Amino acid sequence: MDAEYFGAKLLLSYDIKEDMHQAYFQFMVGRYVPIVQAMGVRMNVAWHTAYGDYPERLIEFVASDRETMMALLENETWHALNEKLLEYVSNFSYKVIRYREEFQFF
Repeated sequence: MDAEYFGAKLLLSYDIKEDMHQAYFQFMVGRYVPIVQAMGVRMNVAWHTAYGDYPERLIEFVASDRETMMALLENETWHALNEKLLEYVSNFSYKVIRYREEFQFF
């Protein structure tokens, strides 16, 4: 991880709705991730749960400082992106935590 990204981590978790995987992928790669990254918050890693009673996806975004992360969360574009994301996913939740290099979960 670059030293410049030792500020805050945003964890998104959710399940992809049945028969929405392709549309979800196109939305995430084509719109969600590029727009969030343009606001100064970089996607770090995406995890897929193959087994167990856990969310299907856990996505990590990182920012250089908490202020950048909070600016994202207060941005209307962020809210609109999440409204659109809800067309493709269920059980959506997110949490901002202090950045640590190891795997972090809710």
